[in-house]
Amino acid sequence: MEIAELLMALGVLFLAGLAADQAGRFTRLPRVTMLLLLGLVAGQAGLDLIPGDLIAWFEILSIVALTMVAFLLGGTLTRETLARHGRAILVLSVVIAGGTALVVAGGLTAIGVDWRLALVLGAIATATDPAAMTDVIRQAGVKIGFTETLKGIVAIDDVWGLILFSLVLSLVSQSSGPGEMLAGAAHDILGGVALGVVLGVPAALLTGRLTPGEPQQAEAIGIVFLTAGLALWLEVSFLIAGMTAGAVVVNFAQHHERAFHEIEHVQWPFMILFFLLAGATLEVEALKALGWAGLLYLGLRMLARVLGSFAGGWLAGASAAERRWYGPALLPQAGVAVGIALVAGEALPEWSGTIMALTIASTVVFEVVGPPLTLLAIRRVARQDG
Repeated sequence: MEIAELLMALGVLFLAGLAADQAGRFTRLPRVTMLLLLGLVAGQAGLDLIPGDLIAWFEILSIVALTMVAFLLGGTLTRETLARHGRAILVLSVVIAGGTALVVAGGLTAIGVDWRLALVLGAIATATDPAAMTDVIRQAGVKIGFTETLKGIVAIDDVWGLILFSLVLSLVSQSSGPGEMLAGAAHDILGGVALGVVLGVPAALLTGRLTPGEPQQAEAIGIVFLTAGLALWLEVSFLIAGMTAGAVVVNFAQHHERAFHEIEHVQWPFMILFFLLAGATLEVEALKALGWAGLLYLGLRMLARVLGSFAGGWLAGASAAERRWYGPALLPQAGVAVGIALVAGEALPEWSGTIMALTIASTVVFEVVGPPLTLLAIRRVARQDG
């Protein structure tokens, strides 16, 4: 009976995810937001309809889903993209990501939040939502320098966020001296890069041969699972490993026409379960306990995006209109933030509830207000450029 209930629950969740996706199309709310809210209603904090055995799968499902996300993020880092808007993308992404982490962590520490927790939350705040940004840019139907640079920033700023998060997590989760802390961070990050290269090079050479130009689904899934499993076994970042492997494949697999086509096909069912179960595991009491710190986190991230876009835009030589609107355009936040929050919660169990509650709540907020602001930013810059 337990197996029957589990299978029925999976079937209902997939269909509910499809319904939430369609509802998002009618209400213009991002589907990620709809899935998180649906999980919240059906989960522990709501009607408690999701079996505990299925919730116990959350860790495994999230690792697989986020490794796929990391692969796709790495796949956007092509030589062509970096060559076209390299300087602006690099400067803006580094300043905005670094500024966000510093402002959020500094502000939370100033009001008495433990500095270790503040650093982790600052690193999580750097993440954006590539899917929402891409959808909005496509919806706007505008192709200008601002939108091209936005695409590049979104493609690479999660890279800086993942590296920063790996460094911060290694520092705050170890009780050893500074030297051993840095060694742990280097192992996590550089080990992930090395693993991504070791797996990415043969994948770039060998995949897509059975069906010319396009890897088969079994090839794509096999690489994803192998990357995630080896990263966990070697105790390195599976996010960094997946992202590195994706970047290696997209830049060195010259015979590929659509290197990540099959991962894109199979990713969404995993993401449905990931976001539903993320909402279902939300601890409302932990969120309430945050009080003003939670509201301050939202305000600090917004402020950091605006200040970072001004500073980065000035250094990159962007126009005044672009400097003004890069920050609001980069507010959407989704899967990567929830994913690294999950990793942080496992490494820091004493703050797991707080980290997950705040990240999911802020994701809902930024997925509701972020995409409309991105669209507004694109249209304002296009109007001023025109």
